[in-house]
Amino acid sequence: MGQAFGCLQVDQSTVAIRETFGKFDYVLDPGCHCLPWCFGAQVAGHLSLRVQQLDVRCETKTKDNVFVTVVASIQYRAIAEKAKDAFYKLSNTKQQIQAYVFDGTDTETLLCSELASVPKLELDAAFEQKNEVAKAVENELEKAMSHYGFEIVQTLIVDIEPDVHVKRAMNEINAASRMRVAANEKAEAEKILQIKRAEGEAESKYLAGVGIARQRQAIVDGLRDSVLAFSENVPGTTAKDVMDMVLVTQYFDTMREIGASSKSNSIFIPHGPGAVKDVASQIRDGLLQGSQAQ
Repeated sequence: MGQAFGCLQVDQSTVAIRETFGKFDYVLDPGCHCLPWCFGAQVAGHLSLRVQQLDVRCETKTKDNVFVTVVASIQYRAIAEKAKDAFYKLSNTKQQIQAYVFDGTDTETLLCSELASVPKLELDAAFEQKNEVAKAVENELEKAMSHYGFEIVQTLIVDIEPDVHVKRAMNEINAASRMRVAANEKAEAEKILQIKRAEGEAESKYLAGVGIARQRQAIVDGLRDSVLAFSENVPGTTAKDVMDMVLVTQYFDTMREIGASSKSNSIFIPHGPGAVKDVASQIRDGLLQGSQAQ
């Protein structure tokens, strides 16, 4: 109804292209405008100034000959000051941007692809440097699309998708690497356990040896004290007599302990208390011979 009376409303974040008899006149900003259609004035179309997004999937190859699909999200908008170029120079903005991303046919940029940095990287490096790749794509698109009145707001590399078999191989490599680390850690833990066990056994044997040494020292000290006390209390006895009596006492203690056990596996040979004297004589003779040899 408004156009019938020569009035036109332009919405916010939108501009209208006014023509007079088919020739560009000027850009109409948001608001109400007078459009005298009887004098050949008309609106050729509207142009949105809002940020728009285009998702592009591009297949390329990395330096290590792995084909990947790079998913890029390109956010762009028309520049208000260059609305004329944005409206007249491009018939399909999205197709043109896709053409630059895929082929880069513009001879001025000399690109075989806006993703030309990906073939220079190996697969792992491509994943690590997604931000650098996105920045490279954004810079090249900005150079190309600024001539047509469009601004590249931001370019994001959303995903890098290798082939399914490559994904499986990467997962297997990762799993094998983690298993190798786990095996090394397990072996190191077992090594530590063995070392600690050996240290514990060594300490235990050392303490057992110290205990045996102290026990024998206590026995010797006790025998010495017994011999001295017996010699003082019984006049006329010698140390030899005392030792013979101690050996006889130990002999009967041993016999009593063996007889008290119901599961004894000891083997007896003909022996009697009188043989204790011979044993004592043999011990003394051995000690004397050792002293003479020294």
